[in-house]
Amino acid sequence: MRRSLYLAAAFVLASAAPALAERMSVPMALATAAGKGAEVGTVTLSDTKAGVAIKLDLHGLPPGEHGFHVHQNASCDPATATDGKVTPAGGAGAHLDPAKTARHMGPTGEGHLGDLPKVTVAADGSAKGTLVAPRIKSVAELHGHALMLHVGGDNYSDQPAPLGGGGARLACGVAAAAN
Repeated sequence: MRRSLYLAAAFVLASAAPALAERMSVPMALATAAGKGAEVGTVTLSDTKAGVAIKLDLHGLPPGEHGFHVHQNASCDPATATDGKVTPAGGAGAHLDPAKTARHMGPTGEGHLGDLPKVTVAADGSAKGTLVAPRIKSVAELHGHALMLHVGGDNYSDQPAPLGGGGARLACGVAAAAN
């Protein structure tokens, strides 16, 4: 009887305990028409009360602003369109948009959920620092999706160019759930 009480108490305490904050490291590599290119560092994702924190430790990138997004598929493979044109990291698909808004409005807007804060790369090709994705509440939401850094900047609008004007895919990494 005493053992049953201890087991019941342990179960109640375990179920009442808050979930552990998740953390995930995502290796990033250049996106090329032939597939995965040179490694360019890592992005570390972690749960915070303000949203998912994105710690950048990147190198070997062109200086300037770059659009940064979560894409719908867990792939950085190139994709070939029906016209034969190859899109580097095209296997990642479109921006993550579970609500089907079809709008690009930035990390705080009510558009694609996959809209992340833009990344600024220093003159030496490095990007370090921490960004926050306030609309993404947990790292678990990113399992099975690709993180994508684009060649161009991001104005968080669909005007004058679609998807913030980020253009071609520069670097990609897959947020895979731990086994």
